[in-house]
Amino acid sequence: MDTRRTFRTASDPGPAASIRAHRGIHRGARTAFGLLATAALLVSACSAGSSSTSANAAEAAALGALPRSTPAALTRYYDQKPAWRGCGVPGYQCATLRAPIDYAKPTEGDIRLALTRKKATGPGKRLGSLLVNPGGPGGSAISYMQSYAGIGYPAEVRARYDMVAVDPRGVARSEPVKCLSGPDMDRYTQTDLTPDDRRETNGLVKAYRTFAEGCGADSPGLLRHVSTVETARDMDIVRAVLGDEKLNYVGASYGTFLGATYAGLFPGRAGRLVLDGAMDPSLPARRLNLEQTAGFDTAFRSFAKDCVRRAGCPLGGAGTTPERAGRNLKAYFEKLDARPAPTGDSHGRRLTESLATTGVIAAMYDEGAWQHLREALTSAMRENDGAGLLALSDSYYERDADGGYSNLMFANAAVNCLDLPPAFATPGEVRKALPAFEKASPVFGEGLAWASLNCAYWPVHATGKPQRIEAKGAAPIVVVGTTRDPATPYRWARAMAGQLSSARLLTYDGDGHTAYGRGSACIDRTINAYLLRGTPPRDGKRCS
Repeated sequence: MDTRRTFRTASDPGPAASIRAHRGIHRGARTAFGLLATAALLVSACSAGSSSTSANAAEAAALGALPRSTPAALTRYYDQKPAWRGCGVPGYQCATLRAPIDYAKPTEGDIRLALTRKKATGPGKRLGSLLVNPGGPGGSAISYMQSYAGIGYPAEVRARYDMVAVDPRGVARSEPVKCLSGPDMDRYTQTDLTPDDRRETNGLVKAYRTFAEGCGADSPGLLRHVSTVETARDMDIVRAVLGDEKLNYVGASYGTFLGATYAGLFPGRAGRLVLDGAMDPSLPARRLNLEQTAGFDTAFRSFAKDCVRRAGCPLGGAGTTPERAGRNLKAYFEKLDARPAPTGDSHGRRLTESLATTGVIAAMYDEGAWQHLREALTSAMRENDGAGLLALSDSYYERDADGGYSNLMFANAAVNCLDLPPAFATPGEVRKALPAFEKASPVFGEGLAWASLNCAYWPVHATGKPQRIEAKGAAPIVVVGTTRDPATPYRWARAMAGQLSSARLLTYDGDGHTAYGRGSACIDRTINAYLLRGTPPRDGKRCS
């Protein structure tokens, strides 16, 4: 993740990762995002700054403090009529809505939100709209809808719901945050995340500062208003504009935090909510990043056990323990730190330790990518060819063949750094925490600890803080956790389910990030029954 909050869970764009989010190679759908809080090069779950005087901070501290009726100043937003039009993708319509950029001052400017819709296809009774969000933060819900959810969700669900996706403020088509050019991002993603001395530490800090300054220079006003609380309030405008009395929603990874935030703000308007790959909103950024680090270690151990059972595993032969396999991989990372490997990249990039680490982590999101990872590691470790691991890293960062990057990593940092105070304020704090991170993951711990520093240099102060979300009065909410999820550890699902007053915990005993639509008939049947008939599972149900 998620991938800081993963958010997420999640990770940050280059040298910084976050714990908030969810991203990954989701059975061809690359469902987002374990970006969350995962850490430096990945995504960042930090936030730079202390508390803020903004009204959003007060709202985030008491999510249920909204008035029961729509304030007069917001009526013009709730009364919008979307002008649906074709958007170049057969079967989909697109529209643009407005929301106040600052809910505390709704007369002082708007932000444009892009949304897409695929109308219900079946003859049965329409159940309303079903919003989806793939996580990140920073994942494009519109791209997710048009490339996966609108065709890959169960046919019976698509038949009864209008499938709807909204790019959150600051993301993709909704006034995206921009930070660095493609060449600058290439340099950023190659930054050494395991500094060995003062010079390398200063280089990492400089990279974080440059990234933060780039974001602040392009969108100084927007950066103060891309919080999860504000995005949740935008979702309520969307709900009203669509004509739905209640919000029906499926959120993955960081999308679970967004959905839980909505339920906390508007418990009476929460309909059928599925929160898949759940986060724990009560944890501070450092704890989120540390626990996500342990989640990636759990996933790696599962991969290593599978790898060494197969002929030619580059991490060791039959009988090699996960610990030994991890030491072998870590030794290879250290080799790259001294001498990056060739990749044949047209832009001259070589495989650095940071890019290789990101490539391995990218494959942890979906066990379907394990074969690709084995092949990439074999080429890199035995043939000194880093092309496969570089391709995995590029998929994580959403870098295209021409060297351009999506806005995923920019938005990820912007949201994470606004939602929580930073995990670390100085390099000295990171060094003190290294033993705990390396214990959580001998392979990834050092890099993910340093990745957690990025929000220390963010140009605006955080407006959110850790808090329990109870959403008292909400209808039953289904919280889904996967036992060996790398980006949103299973403990987070238990924690979120324990906080939400109406939650039903559904467990998938398996690998990979998130569970719905990943091959478990038990999980899919259970969630479909809830979405189609309103029948939630018994609390604690387990599937494999």
